[in-house]
Amino acid sequence: MGVLDGKVAFISGGARGQGRSHAVRLAQEGADIITFDICAPFDTVAYAQATEEDLEETVKHVESLDRRIVAKKADVRDQEAVSAVLEEGIAEFGRVDIVLANAGIMPVIGEKAQKRQAWHDAIDIMLTGVLHTCEAAIPRLIEQGDGGSIVITSSTAGLKAPMRVLDVKNDGFLGYIAAKHGVIGLMRSYANSLGPYGIRCNTIHPTGVNTGMVANPEFYALAEKQPSLMEAMHNTLPVPLIEPVDISNAIVYLVSDAGRYVTGITMPVDAGAMVY
Repeated sequence: MGVLDGKVAFISGGARGQGRSHAVRLAQEGADIITFDICAPFDTVAYAQATEEDLEETVKHVESLDRRIVAKKADVRDQEAVSAVLEEGIAEFGRVDIVLANAGIMPVIGEKAQKRQAWHDAIDIMLTGVLHTCEAAIPRLIEQGDGGSIVITSSTAGLKAPMRVLDVKNDGFLGYIAAKHGVIGLMRSYANSLGPYGIRCNTIHPTGVNTGMVANPEFYALAEKQPSLMEAMHNTLPVPLIEPVDISNAIVYLVSDAGRYVTGITMPVDAGAMVY
């Protein structure tokens, strides 16, 4: 018996990385999963990005745990597409209880990160996309009358600015930091306005995580060229990166009855990166 038996989780960006980890970890605790991913490259992102095959792999992982999953290709920037995925999942499972606004990109590498489009991609995915994910589910959560839990993926870059010298500045990096800060205001607004309905909302703030977003040759080359970037990402504990499941475990706490009175917080899972 899991702590999420009978629950249904709606997860953006579920094809790989943290999104897949969350889907699998919540399924281990008994949840059924509704997830989606764009499964297509962004011109402003230098590293290899999620594919439809990755999303199919997430399905296999969840189904291997004897849990059900609805997984679709959809763009988090498109409110109608996001809502359609959720409605298809609700038609299958009957409800939604947990919302994980997780989809993200890191358009910070190379010449294309210097372009204004990189700013727009960052904001559109990681701020407007969070809005779309939450707004798709909130009316249903209220209608059900059983409360619920929303967790928005931010970053340590949402609590401090890792841009310490001018030579690392680019439009994509600025957009990433702005989006990760911006979702805190969104979270607090939801926590206040949805609290009377028993719906909780929190942000989670990882340090560097061992996924394709950071653990890739392009980012390592950037870090070698810009040592101040790695200094800004330094962890107090002796680990360069944490694992996706470390974030997933914290999310299980936030969305389960163990965290039933936790709302409106910014939870670091950061190996001490925020220790001053």
